[in-house]
Amino acid sequence: MEIDLLIKNGMVYDGGNVPSFRADIGISGGSITLVGKFDGREPDLSIDARGLAVSPGFIDTHAHSDFTLVADPRAEGKICQGITTEINGNCGMSAAPLHGMTRERREEDLRELGIRERWSTLTEYFTLLEKRGIGLNIATLAGHGNIRGSVRGDGDRGPSGREQRAMRDLLREATEEGAIGLSTGLIYPPGIYSDAGELAELSKVLKEGGLIYTSHMRSEGDRLTEAVGEVIEIGRKAGVKVHISHIKAAGKRNWQKADKVCSMLDEARSSGVRLTCDRYPYTASATDLDAILPSWVYEGGNEEEMKRLRDEVTRARIAEEMGQQVLSDDYWKGVIISSVVSEENRWMEGKTVADIGGRLGLDGIGLVFRVLVEENLRVGAIFMSMSEGNLLKFLSLPFCMIGSDSSARCFDGPTKTRKPHPRAFGTFPRFFGRYVRGEGLVDLSEAVYRATMLPAQTFGLAGRGRLAEGMRADITVFDPGKVLDRASFEDPFRMPEGIRYVLVNGVPALWDGSFTGRLAGKVLRGKARQQGATCSK
Repeated sequence: MEIDLLIKNGMVYDGGNVPSFRADIGISGGSITLVGKFDGREPDLSIDARGLAVSPGFIDTHAHSDFTLVADPRAEGKICQGITTEINGNCGMSAAPLHGMTRERREEDLRELGIRERWSTLTEYFTLLEKRGIGLNIATLAGHGNIRGSVRGDGDRGPSGREQRAMRDLLREATEEGAIGLSTGLIYPPGIYSDAGELAELSKVLKEGGLIYTSHMRSEGDRLTEAVGEVIEIGRKAGVKVHISHIKAAGKRNWQKADKVCSMLDEARSSGVRLTCDRYPYTASATDLDAILPSWVYEGGNEEEMKRLRDEVTRARIAEEMGQQVLSDDYWKGVIISSVVSEENRWMEGKTVADIGGRLGLDGIGLVFRVLVEENLRVGAIFMSMSEGNLLKFLSLPFCMIGSDSSARCFDGPTKTRKPHPRAFGTFPRFFGRYVRGEGLVDLSEAVYRATMLPAQTFGLAGRGRLAEGMRADITVFDPGKVLDRASFEDPFRMPEGIRYVLVNGVPALWDGSFTGRLAGKVLRGKARQQGATCSK
């Protein structure tokens, strides 16, 4: 048997949640051609995996690399974690479609990353990636925010019948171009202005192709159970698979809701709702700082939001409403400014709102107003809002997958900026090192299954997620006794330990712990059809 690359003497965790076994793996033409005992002439390229685990490449179910992969396709922060495939287009925000207001809102993101290319459709975006090459495989959801913004703009009202039809047409077009489902971001404009009826109606397009609905829910704190109920309702009404993004109970006063949420999910699944979720293994979240403002502040777009923040009377109203959320001094000690645009405020990065406010003589709300205005809203923040106990509960759910909720970054170049959440470099090593090995949360076979085969099945990634003959050779070789994250909030750009080799479509992306620079990733286009969704190899 002629093979291009041999992995020998490894302990194979094939992704199927079955006991591990010792076997050799042969690769030829980007696919796995042997899982068993190799007795031919050894090829020039081989890996001695003695003492190491050999698994399918990890699938990041919740990524935001839509634009960073255009700026720098190497995706080193993901490759070094053992990730070979990302699901992008999450939280209602995708690379396309980009029309009207949606296109205008993305211009600043593109300029900040130095991206000169422009596109409007998924076809144009995919063509750009394929022409330039990418370091890992990507599939993408179509963002509801993109679709609604392209048709309806930023206004706080439901779509008319004509607009609803236009939204359905735009979603159908995106799925025909390769989107694997629809994502929503219901705390962000314009998704925040939608209701369950609008989303269920739009999701019926997904049923035509057996595709998935994913949601950054309307609330992850005070109205958490209601938000979970909305996702379940959409699944029932539209008859589609539903997936809850980065499931959590945010805010100490909401921590006790985790058990209720787990019960709701179990009951929904028992009643026939096809429901899954993902989570990152950290107790801190990250998003735009202005996400903590009342929803009415966003209406009309960034320009109107800035006018409200500059107006003294309106600012007093906003402060009063924020004060009713019990945002105490302790709360601001747990909010870290992770990114700003201006050099003048760069010193704020990595510091808490409480510390910055104390230095400037401002309370938390006053500091938020000041920095948002000075930075024209472009401020990222990390929120220390979750409990370790609840994290363990959610990670223990057998239908919970792992998602970094981060973009692909590199250790140099245009994406090495600011102080991003350490999950950008540590999510999967942290899950396997701290929670699988350290906490014994699940055994290694189940952990691999939930990082590989389960997401491949959930998102319709045919040919991925399993080590078997005929499958694509996305493979991670790691040391289960040493794998661990090293990225921190103070120093996020740090390589993890224990990830030794990563192959993307049979091509080495990480070799004995060092990057090869090879760009062997593929765009995985969904194929919408009546009986389900598959993806091209």
